[in-house]
Amino acid sequence: MLIKAIIFAGEQGDLELTRTSTGAHVTQDHEVIADFIWTDSRETRYEKATDVATRLYGRDRRGRAKATNSMIHDVLNEIERVMGR
Repeated sequence: MLIKAIIFAGEQGDLELTRTSTGAHVTQDHEVIADFIWTDSRETRYEKATDVATRLYGRDRRGRAKATNSMIHDVLNEIERVMGR
């Protein structure tokens, strides 16, 4: 099964995850939030997934994503699933 797009219901609006020829990108209100490329390292993709998780779950008092590491890994796994990995 090939998944080409997923829509997440974020705290401040919907986020759309769409497959591209080089990986995937996340948009909110037609603005690209993050661009995930196959050649990026896992750490780079995790950092970008943290930014996406911040948009999904909001920020805590310290300005960090209001999400656990496990939640951020779940976001990254879904992104990689759309990328086709």
